[in-house]
Amino acid sequence: MRIGIFGGTFDPVHNAHLFLAESARLMEGLERVLFVPTSGHHYRAQPETALEDRCAMVRAAIDGNPFFVFDDTDLRDDASGYTADLIPALREKYPTDAFTFIIGADSLVNAQWVRFDEVLESLERFVIAPRSGVRSEAVQRVIAAIPSNLRERVRTLNLPELPESGTLLRSLLSQHHSIRYLVPDAVWEYIGARGLYGHGAAQPA
Repeated sequence: MRIGIFGGTFDPVHNAHLFLAESARLMEGLERVLFVPTSGHHYRAQPETALEDRCAMVRAAIDGNPFFVFDDTDLRDDASGYTADLIPALREKYPTDAFTFIIGADSLVNAQWVRFDEVLESLERFVIAPRSGVRSEAVQRVIAAIPSNLRERVRTLNLPELPESGTLLRSLLSQHHSIRYLVPDAVWEYIGARGLYGHGAAQPA
C-alpha cells in the first residue's frame, strides 16, 4: 500500500489542508492519507489551542473521506515531534508500505529540519505544495541542498498556491471575523461551540 503522511499542529485544520491531502492522494496514487497531529512542544510558536481540541477538529474534518485516517503516533509519550523519529514509529505500524510525505512549501522553507537526509531516505516520495507568499526560489534552494541521490524523491505538486493558513485564520478569529467556508462546517461549529481562538462561546451563524 502507498500511504501519505500529512503532519502538523492543525491549529486549526482548514480546507486548504483537505484540498492538499486529497490532491496529493490522487496525483501520487496514494491509497490512504494519514493525518498526524503533533503536540508542537518543540516549536518556537506554540499552538494556541489545546491538543484535545485540535485532534477533535481533525477527526471532524476528515470524517467524510474514507481515504483519510487520523493517526496519533506523534502524540505518544515518547514522541519527539521530529519527522525523523516519526517515520520509524509509523514503520512499526506499516512495515511493508511505501510512504509519501506531504508538506506545504511554507513548512518546508521555514521549519528547522532535523536529520533531513534520514527523512528522505525513509520515503518513497516527498511532495511539496506551493503556498502563497513562499517564493519558488526559496523552495529550490532547499531542494538544491539535498544530496543528488535523494533529490529524485522530491517533487512539487502542480497545484495553485494555497492562501489559507492557520495564522491567517487565527488572526481573523481574533478580530471577530468569520472563517466559515475556509474550514469544514464541522470545524466551524466546533470552534464556535468551544469558544476557541477568541471567537466567543456563541454558536456560529
